[in-house]
Amino acid sequence: MRPDDWYLIDDLHAFLARAGEFLRSRPDLHTVPLTVTEGLRTRGPGVYGDEPPYFGVLERAGTVRAAYFRTPPHPLQVTPLTPGDAEALAVHLAGTGRPLPGVSGESGTAGALARAWERHTGETARPGERSRLYRLEALTVPQPWPAGRARVAGEADREQLMRWYDEFKEAVGGGAPQRAESWADARIASGGLTLWEDGDGTPLSMAGTTPMIAGQVRVAPVYTPAPLRGRGYAGAVTAEVSRAARAAGAQEVLLFADLANPTSNALYQRIGYRPVTDFAGYAFTA
Repeated sequence: MRPDDWYLIDDLHAFLARAGEFLRSRPDLHTVPLTVTEGLRTRGPGVYGDEPPYFGVLERAGTVRAAYFRTPPHPLQVTPLTPGDAEALAVHLAGTGRPLPGVSGESGTAGALARAWERHTGETARPGERSRLYRLEALTVPQPWPAGRARVAGEADREQLMRWYDEFKEAVGGGAPQRAESWADARIASGGLTLWEDGDGTPLSMAGTTPMIAGQVRVAPVYTPAPLRGRGYAGAVTAEVSRAARAAGAQEVLLFADLANPTSNALYQRIGYRPVTDFAGYAFTA
């Protein structure tokens, strides 16, 4: 495959005009680029980092076949590719002269691109987090159902949400892409975060949802402080936001689970989530 079939795009609106239809063609596999570009479109480029984002498309005969984006300092995100297209993308990216700290995407794609990057740059690709993308089928209420109730987070919860988001980022190794302040403000404004609280109103767990785009909503993040885990709060609040997403008209309700955490993977499957495919990340070092 030819590297010159790949095109670098620095403007978000130009990228969406060119790749938007392609991204919406598979809202499950493209959930990350759909939600990140929507965040950039509605809240501006600074929501994910101080450096400007950039994008790219694989286009043949006037049709977009794949896409990538990067919001520095975070790794490149890429849609599924054939091994040949991954090879061509590595040549294309190396030719841009832009630093690349790593890649994340569907497991086969990320692995193929990581190996191609090693061949063309001499850098080393180190395997990172592996996750599984799940899709909700028939929602099942987890049992036993814990005491307490769900409620949508509001402005009074802002400091709590920011603290929990920073704890969540630390727990996942810093992979969460947004600043705590902007994340909390956006979720509060959209009603996109639900808390599970006890009878006294003390928050015990949280689950967020992304805005609905192309009929898909992604549940993220799900977090319970370590001392409160194992009591059913995460399952209850995840079931509640999943139900609410379906009630709001989402055709696809999705979530990612870290494959290194068998507890969360088992929990989501008990609620009614079923695997779609696996994703992987690689870090590049000279």
